Amino acid sequence: MSDNVWGYGADSGYTAGLDLTGYRVEATDGHIGKVDKASEEVDAQYLVVDTGPWIFGRHVLLPAGTVSSIDRDQQTVYVARTKDEIKNAPEYDSDKHSDDPEYHQQYWGYYGGAI
Repeated sequence: MSDNVWGYGADSGYTAGLDLTGYRVEATDGHIGKVDKASEEVDAQYLVVDTGPWIFGRHVLLPAGTVSSIDRDQQTVYVARTKDEIKNAPEYDSDKHSDDPEYHQQYWGYYGGAI
């Protein structure tokens, strides 16, 4: 895992340009959804995961530092979080995400100290 919550760890298997859209996402205790969007912004990398019916179609943001590994053959992203940790994460809001620094702080507070 990464020391920077907004960057992929060196051992994650991520390489620049890898499109993770559509990859399955697995928490430490099971499947949570599929990657709907992946950001490659420097120091602001993240995944937006569509949880489907698991938590009522909610979209969650997972900072890249939560990614423990990527299996390209199986098109699966493994994250170092439990389903409950992801379920209880702040709600993803695409409008606030791009314009509101306090919104980013919510994620830093939720994920930052535990990476």
